[in-house]
Amino acid sequence: MSKIGTTLGFIGLGIMGRPMVERLLAADYKINIWNRNPEKSLPLIEQGALICQNPADVTLKSDVILMCLTNGQAVQKVTLGQHGIVEGGRQGKLVVDFSSIDVETTQNIATELSEKCGMNWVDAPVSGGVVGAQKGNLAILCGGAEKHIDEIRPILVHLARRVTHMGGCGAGQVTKLCNQLIVSSNIIAIAEAINLGRRSGIDVEKLPDALTGGFADSMPLQIFGRRMVSQSWTTAMGVVSTMLKDVENVAELAENVGLETHVLRAAQFVYQAVAEKGFADEDLSRVAEFYDNHW
Repeated sequence: MSKIGTTLGFIGLGIMGRPMVERLLAADYKINIWNRNPEKSLPLIEQGALICQNPADVTLKSDVILMCLTNGQAVQKVTLGQHGIVEGGRQGKLVVDFSSIDVETTQNIATELSEKCGMNWVDAPVSGGVVGAQKGNLAILCGGAEKHIDEIRPILVHLARRVTHMGGCGAGQVTKLCNQLIVSSNIIAIAEAINLGRRSGIDVEKLPDALTGGFADSMPLQIFGRRMVSQSWTTAMGVVSTMLKDVENVAELAENVGLETHVLRAAQFVYQAVAEKGFADEDLSRVAEFYDNHW
């Protein structure tokens, strides 16, 4: 699929969606956009995006519809609800869903959309966070037909350093849940390590640098670990409630396949406690402060 003649639609302009749209605009794509909160569309309109009335309108005017939404309920509503994608869809059009949602919801929505209007589906959750979205360094984890993923690679190359086809519909979401099992546990371990170091008297400001290049190094350490030690989190890079949603989806999938996940259960307990103390909409780095002030 070449850029020439390809009009994109993008639904969901949050902390991940907006920088993704900005990169596609910079690559000279024509993009129709819609967001539940219209104010988030304004900076993108100034950069050349075209605002639409609803998801159905986006779909009517676009060749490929991309979306990045908060949860499965939002994806369901935008896709199959009133004025949803299904009302503007037709045979052969393609939806690429960057949202991180549970596997069963993905498969059910894809099936129903295909039955009602003939549209195709690629689940394509991303890893790499806001920084990855801004720099075009995301890892995109794809589930769906190989031919559809090959069609959208020229689009995704502007967003990602790696695009991997993991299998049929839902396989992208399974891969993202594997990713989130690792990341969610890692962030908790980083918070505990920083508090251990602080209470033991070392200069934890040096910890991310000291561990760089070693086995404990990771992107979460370098991004969230630095925010934890500096207590700099005015701009969210990822919020507790989103991670808790992902952790709960991992736990559900693990139960469905009969896998006991001891580390995940411990992480789930922590995120639930942090959310219940009023940190649900706060940056993930606030987990370290929670340890210091509440436990």
